[in-house]
Amino acid sequence: MNKDQVKGALKEAAGEAQEHLGRLVGSKEQEAKGHAREMEGKAQKNYGNAKETIADAADEVADSVRRATR
Repeated sequence: MNKDQVKGALKEAAGEAQEHLGRLVGSKEQEAKGHAREMEGKAQKNYGNAKETIADAADEVADSVRRATR
């Protein structure tokens, strides 16, 4: 797990809470800000997931090369 995955998940959760709180108090502005924050968090988390996938694939290639050159 990398920092983008963690920060994104936290931002996503905070945004969802802000969105629900805005809905609860009847504030369309807070609801919209929360939704935007949630989407920003999802994007950051997905970016972190992609980085992790690429790093894992690179490790697998490096391992394959090491095994092939033995």
